[in-house]
This record gives sequence, structure tokens and C-alpha cells, in this order.
Amino acid sequence: MPPDAVLASLLSPLPEILGAVVAGGLIGLEREWRGRSAGFRTHILVALAACVLMQAAVRQDAWTLSGLTTAQITTDPVRMAHGILTGVGFLCGGVIFRTGFSVHGLTTAASLWISSAIGTLFGVGMSGLGMVAAFATLLILALLRVVSRLLPARTVVYVSLSWERGREDVRRTASSLLRGCDPRARGGEQRLSADDGMWRRQWRLKVTDAALDDLAERLADLPGVRGVQVDPRET
Repeated sequence: MPPDAVLASLLSPLPEILGAVVAGGLIGLEREWRGRSAGFRTHILVALAACVLMQAAVRQDAWTLSGLTTAQITTDPVRMAHGILTGVGFLCGGVIFRTGFSVHGLTTAASLWISSAIGTLFGVGMSGLGMVAAFATLLILALLRVVSRLLPARTVVYVSLSWERGREDVRRTASSLLRGCDPRARGGEQRLSADDGMWRRQWRLKVTDAALDDLAERLADLPGVRGVQVDPRET
């Protein structure tokens, strides 16, 4: 192959690859700033991998298939796109985890998945749609968070209490107190420890930031309570 042809083949996919890297980097930068598990480099790699694989799929005429000179080959880049999005779905599962009532990492998993979709768009030459998708993703991740903060501030809180076995009055009093903060407070896991004979129970409720400040202290002052954990979580 002449040097000019080699150079042209190297430079022709460069705009799409750079676009995917920039789009993935911008989304990853927002996640990195939020301190999420998948950040700047991860999103770049996901978008880049999707772009490169799609570039390979749409350029199958350049593949080395000397051993298949008599075969008829049908190209279908859509199958590559399906494989990319399915594979990234397994990667997204690694950033999702559950603690008690709460499930964390859903937004980061979604940002990884949309990064792969954006990389796929750049890979097939749909750079305009890829840039629009990247801008929309950043708008949702960054600016809509500001909008949510302007709404009445209520924090999702997971409360864990422990008390001595036989003290049903503690459970009733704690439930009454928590439902006073949030009438929709919902009880969850209950566990009796064989080691110390303590009952442990969890609740999920939404409270204002002002009520959150003294909730733990009010629970700790309840007669019979031996342990308190108040865990604010982002949904």
C-alpha cells in the first residue's frame, strides 16, 4: 500500500475517535467531580471502545480475509452495536450496589451506558447526533441537579435501631417518633442477634435537613435503645 494511502487510512477515522473521546471525557469529568466510582478515564475508554469497534464494523472492506476469497460476506454493523451495548451492560452492573434499603450507582451505570451509545454514534459517522446526545447527557447530569436542589429539600434517611429483646415498647415508641417525622416511614429488615440477644430493625423515611440534625439525638434518648445509626443517602 502506498504511503499516502496508509496515512489516509490512519487519519480518516480520527475525527470520529476524537469526538467520542471528548464526549466521553466530558461526561466522565462530571462523574469524577461527583466522586463516583466510574469517572473520567472509565467513560473515555467506554466511548472510545464503542467508537473503535463500530469503525471496524463499518470498514469491513478493509479487513484481511485472504483465506476467504471464495466466500460471500454480508456486513451488518448493527450486530456490533448490539454487542457493544450488551457488553457495557455487564460493566454497568459492576458500579451498582445495594446497602440496606438503598441502591447506589444507577446514575453512573446509566452514564456509562449512554457513553457507549454516544461512542457508537461517532463510530458510524453520526457526529452531529453524538454531540447532541453528549450535550443532553451533561444537561441531565449537571443542570437538572441544580433544579432538584431548588425543590423543597427532603433527604432520604435509613435508620437502624437496636434494643434489648422483650422491649416491644421501644419499637412502638421509635415507630411513632419516625412516623412523626414522615408519616410514610417504612419499616424494613428485622433481625435478632444470637450473640447479644438484641433486636435490630431498619426504617426508611424522608425528612427535611432541619429535622435530620436532631433525629439521631432524639432516637438515642429513647429509653431502652442500645444503638442508633442514621444514614442519609442520595437516591
